[in-house]
Amino acid sequence: MNPVTQVSIEERTVADPTAGPYALTTGPDGALWFTLVHGGRLGRLVPDGEPTSHRLDPDCGPTVITPGPDGALWFTEYRADRIGRIATDGVIDEFALPTPDCGPFGIAAGPDGALWFTETAADRIGRLTVNGRVTEFPLPVTGAFPSAITAGGDGGMWFTLNQANAIGRIGMDGAVVLHPLPTEEAAPVGIAASHHGALWFTEIAAGQIGRITPDGRITEFPLPDRTARPHAVTVDDDGTVWFTEWGGNRVGALTPDGSLTVHDLPTPRSEPHGIAVGPDGALWTALETGALARITT
Repeated sequence: MNPVTQVSIEERTVADPTAGPYALTTGPDGALWFTLVHGGRLGRLVPDGEPTSHRLDPDCGPTVITPGPDGALWFTEYRADRIGRIATDGVIDEFALPTPDCGPFGIAAGPDGALWFTETAADRIGRLTVNGRVTEFPLPVTGAFPSAITAGGDGGMWFTLNQANAIGRIGMDGAVVLHPLPTEEAAPVGIAASHHGALWFTEIAAGQIGRITPDGRITEFPLPDRTARPHAVTVDDDGTVWFTEWGGNRVGALTPDGSLTVHDLPTPRSEPHGIAVGPDGALWTALETGALARITT
């Protein structure tokens, strides 16, 4: 596969610069849904339309958002210790978590029809059924700051342990296995599954992209700028790994043959966070300065 040497980047303003677009995903309604972490809102954008938003508790800190198994979008409320659900017609439900001050962050649908999420401040992985039943699973480490989570192709949920410098896997039975990273203090954050079974993750403190196979084999790919602070990651239909460089104001692409390229964003200091494939097949990334950027090759 050829390296991604040429991209076109277009920015769409979707919020006030102080609102903080953070994470985004494609919903079942053919729209992009995104969190406004500082504005206490959820946004929606059809690629050719105008953005709309839905108000939440202003101080709840909506963080990561994902499609659920029930045709709705589910999201974490980091500062309110809740999981939220928004239907595509805008109806919102919220579910309080049993552990106070647990700091839910990452969330993803599992193969069992439930939502799985990380509790950054409680060293736990949570499971929430679509009717609101919560189960929490303690991790075998403390102070680990479990962050992003995704469903793997092996029937388990995979997650990053930002402060424990490891990648974890939890099975549907709650069994947890941890895989330490080769690079010390790499501080993994984002994680995404590929179509070929491997998981890809970012090492924000080491300036690397990592790959882990279901049997625990880890490969690390250093970035040209080791201070770029890679944050979020996704994999497109061609198997190319796309990631944001929060500290470098860039997006990067790593093709299956190992070719790595990075691309500057048009607006300086735009602070790219989440990244996802949009309903139009383009890559989209959330810029904390109030915009979404559309990336095409």
